[in-house]
Amino acid sequence: MMKWFVRFLWTLLILVVLGAATAFYAIDQGWIGYMPPIEDLQNPINRYATQIYSSDGKLLGTWNYNRQNRVLVDYTKLSPALVQALVATEDVRFYEHSGIDFYALARAIIKRGIMGQKSAGGGSTITQQLAKQVWTTERAQTTLERVLQKPIEWVIAVKLERNYTKDEIITMYLNYFDFLHNAVGIKTASNTYFNKEPKDLTVNEAATLIGLCKNPSYYNPVRNPERSRERRNVVLGQMVKAGVLSQADYEKFRAEPIQLHFHVNDHKDGIATYFRDFLRRYMMAKKPERALYASWNMVKYHIDSINWESDPLYGWCNKNRKKNGEPYNIYTDGLRVHTTIDSRMQKYAESAVQQHVANYLQPAFDKANFKKPNAPFSKELSAAQVKNILMRSVRQCERYRVLKESNASDAEIEKSFRTPVRMSIFTYHGEVDTTMTPIDSIKYYKSFLRTGFMSICPQNGHVKAYVGGLNFSHFAYDMAMEGRRQVGSTIKPLLYSLAMENGFSPCDEAPNVQQTYMVAGKPWTPRNSGRARYGQMVTLKWGLQQSNNWISAYLMSKLNPQAFVDLLRQYGINNPEIHPSMALCLGPCEITVGEMASAYTAFVNHGIRAAHMFVTRIEDGEGNLIAQFQPRMNEVISEESANKMLYMLKAVVDGGTAGRLRHKYEMKGEIGGKTGTTNNNSDAWFVGVTPTLVSVCWVGGDDRDIHFDSMDMGQGATMALPVFAHYMKSIYADSQIGINESAVFDMPEGYNPCSYIDDAVGDNDIEEIFE
Repeated sequence: MMKWFVRFLWTLLILVVLGAATAFYAIDQGWIGYMPPIEDLQNPINRYATQIYSSDGKLLGTWNYNRQNRVLVDYTKLSPALVQALVATEDVRFYEHSGIDFYALARAIIKRGIMGQKSAGGGSTITQQLAKQVWTTERAQTTLERVLQKPIEWVIAVKLERNYTKDEIITMYLNYFDFLHNAVGIKTASNTYFNKEPKDLTVNEAATLIGLCKNPSYYNPVRNPERSRERRNVVLGQMVKAGVLSQADYEKFRAEPIQLHFHVNDHKDGIATYFRDFLRRYMMAKKPERALYASWNMVKYHIDSINWESDPLYGWCNKNRKKNGEPYNIYTDGLRVHTTIDSRMQKYAESAVQQHVANYLQPAFDKANFKKPNAPFSKELSAAQVKNILMRSVRQCERYRVLKESNASDAEIEKSFRTPVRMSIFTYHGEVDTTMTPIDSIKYYKSFLRTGFMSICPQNGHVKAYVGGLNFSHFAYDMAMEGRRQVGSTIKPLLYSLAMENGFSPCDEAPNVQQTYMVAGKPWTPRNSGRARYGQMVTLKWGLQQSNNWISAYLMSKLNPQAFVDLLRQYGINNPEIHPSMALCLGPCEITVGEMASAYTAFVNHGIRAAHMFVTRIEDGEGNLIAQFQPRMNEVISEESANKMLYMLKAVVDGGTAGRLRHKYEMKGEIGGKTGTTNNNSDAWFVGVTPTLVSVCWVGGDDRDIHFDSMDMGQGATMALPVFAHYMKSIYADSQIGINESAVFDMPEGYNPCSYIDDAVGDNDIEEIFE
């Protein structure tokens, strides 16, 4: 009987061993449960956020997948205290086992499973925890897979140990762990909780973050500071037991409070938000297909098609392939995108628009609208016209779409939009809770002035500052590269350059009188807002200096409108809706801030236009170069014509419509410029050129019918020029940027094609609007 029983036990043991071996082999082969392919084991974390860097090496932000703001960090960039705290707390024999700690496993089974001691510690190693986080938790779908989850973890852990060093496993673990608050991975967590790099964490800070590995919600220092402090002290105690922290240091550190520098990483925060969003869409763009564009959006289709063919950066992710044949993905591939933006200049640009548009113009605009029945719309509009504009905006709202899809009638929709509801609204002093009807909230948001600004290096096209608006969270439409507005008199230098190419000189004279021109069989009589030197012969220099509409019309009558349209294309202005006409000389066409900035680079750069350059190079997560970009240039006008244009643009500042740069803002260096104002003051522009920068600013309302009614406040010299002044004065004051106010334009010394003529009449900063 005893022999039979012993034989039975041996047989049972053999069967159990064979069964276990068979089960583990089946798991290893993927026959039972999920086993990741070897490619995944060799690259277990394949979703890293792409980092965007400024030209001066500052991190502007990240693009991440599903809010997993994970940024790869190398083992050498980890604080030693982080590694010591992790090993001491989670897996003290980490360097001794091969993925499974049988001693810890046995202890957990006996003390926790049999004796019920909850404080006995777990049996999972760091490698097993990594395997669980990356693969088994999400893959365990069926009951069998959930039952076998632990054995699957063991097999994956052993495979990981075969493929990676201990240091690499620790690095992967810390790079993968979700520390909450959009802080996925140790690099983002260090920045989110302590505003530091992982290598700079103190022992206390490292212990606090490692304490989250047990339960990031329960021990979170933001939500539960005291509980987090207790858990941190447990981690410090484990470091003492492991021999990596002295008792004296433990006593010192455990008494210290947790000092957070907490901020949640959000793509809507930080600097250059509009630029980062633009660049994200620009790089991820697909080859334009006409069928995917609405009929009203054919201009964008046309521009996108040109960009696809001419700009390597546009659609870069879909034009290029990784080693596995897949297109690049900025959300998961952990790229490093090095941009042309200078973080200091970007801050100065954002500060300039905030200072002038938000702090000065907006209060003045609110005051002007206070008693207007149609506010914020022009007093010239009827109630019916205002209603039509508002209803157009209503139909673009998410509320309207939802109501329409639920088959609500027009009357029900209108009632919904006129019923007060609780909401949080934007102000420049922070969000405010209030009660307001949805239709009134539309009017409220339309009352905010909008702006766009770009500063570009004329020698190579590097975009140094990019402001698409005043607040990306509430006004996301980009007025730097997407929004198109009428440009008014800022188009005149482009027309004058055509005249210079056709043999005209700044010294040539034209009759300063109102004339009527026949256009397509119909009379057209442009108007001026002033009559200075009426009836006299004046130079073209004076005409541009005073932004005189009659001189521009006279020039256009002597030139070919089609040739002007062709020249605009050479300047990089590709709006297909710009057609040849006499009126084009006064700027009724719609152009972006970015296009205008690129066009004016030709004047500073000897007639050679520099296209926008947003990125200099792209690297993979390990710093290997995978793409490099070069300036894109084309000759538009001759060097002599460019010199003539600079001569006239300088005169605009030294005695024309931009004269307040000198007498109000006391700017001393060489500057050229051009103001622009459209009908009814709907659009205000200023283009400023210096030897090293071309900067363009636009200010206006969300709709063309939202504007200052007075010319004094609504013109480009008042609304847009001061932004340029504030921006440039900040740059000149920052010696580290290296842009000097004493720099001079690269043209012949003392260049003056009109030295024998003196037609200056003193400053005149009243801008001529087009009619």
